[in-house]
Amino acid sequence: MDSAAQRHPSRRLATTIEAILYLKAQPLTLSAIAEYAGCDRTTAEAALIELMDDYAHRDSALEVMETEEGYSFQLREAFQDLIQNLIPVDLGVAALRTLAVIALKGPIAQTELVNMRGSGAYQQVQELVERGFVRKKRQSSGRSYSLRVTNQFYQYFQVEQLPAL
Repeated sequence: MDSAAQRHPSRRLATTIEAILYLKAQPLTLSAIAEYAGCDRTTAEAALIELMDDYAHRDSALEVMETEEGYSFQLREAFQDLIQNLIPVDLGVAALRTLAVIALKGPIAQTELVNMRGSGAYQQVQELVERGFVRKKRQSSGRSYSLRVTNQFYQYFQVEQLPAL
């Protein structure tokens, strides 16, 4: 494999993975990280552990976390109060209700959401995507979008996980 580290021998693989996580700005599986870094899973895992250790010992506002969806950057707990101060949210009741449906039932097809919430959900979803609370991904069928909440949703509303329904 022609890895990023091979193309740039002075660059550590852990640093390359740091850039990948930063640029993708969403949780990535170990397989995806290995693919983007151009190496095998075992090598990627070792470099990821090195990166997580680096961040654990840094005086940094960020940390590398593993979630059910994969690995990503997140704001350390000590800085969570800044979210409320720096990213104020003034969502209307309808948008909050739409967000609640996405959070509790997600991933959910946008067509299913519209059936539940009405045609106004299209505009509400757009607002939620713009504010960074919801991620839209075209479904493989190509007819609708799959909607799910983002890490920013969990950080802003200070929840680690949602109850299973």
